[in-house]
Amino acid sequence: MRRSGSKKTLHPDTAASPRAAYTAAIALLARRDHGTTEIGRKLAQSGYTNEAIQLALAELREGKLLDDRRYGANVVAYRAGRGQGPARIRSELRKSGLDDDSIEQAVKGGEVAPDFFALARQARSRKFGPDLPSDWKERAKQARFLQYRGFSADQIRAAFDGDLEVDAG
Repeated sequence: MRRSGSKKTLHPDTAASPRAAYTAAIALLARRDHGTTEIGRKLAQSGYTNEAIQLALAELREGKLLDDRRYGANVVAYRAGRGQGPARIRSELRKSGLDDDSIEQAVKGGEVAPDFFALARQARSRKFGPDLPSDWKERAKQARFLQYRGFSADQIRAAFDGDLEVDAG
C-alpha cells in the first residue's frame, strides 16, 4: 500500500508534454487493457495537464491502442468466466467510464456472447452442489447468491429449472 506523500510530483514541462502522457498511458496499457475514461483519470492523478491527456488519448485511439468496445468485450469475457452475471458486469463497466451503448454492445457480445443462463446454473452448482434445493429457505439463499453475482430473475429461475447436462441431452 502506498504511503501518502510518497508520490513524486511531475516537473511542469513533463506534465504539459503529450509525449510523456502518451508514454505513461502505454505503460498502463502494457499491464492490462483500460477504457478511455479510466486512462484519462489515471493520467490526471499522475499530474498531467488536461491538454496533454487529451492529445495522448487521441493518439492512442488513432493507433487503435485504446478501444472502449474491445475493453468492454474483454471485461465481459473475463467476468463471465468468473461466474458473474450481466448486471454486475454492467455496473463495473459503468464505473470504468464506458458509455451505455458500448456497455450494452459488450454484454450482448454478438456471436461470442456468454450464455448467462448456463453461467447462472454453473455458478449455483459450483457453490451449492449439483442437487437442487428441496426447501424454500435454501432456494432463497441460493437465489440471493445468484442475485449478488449479477444474474437477472429469469436467469435465476432458469438455474433452478434443472441440471444443464440434463437439459442438453
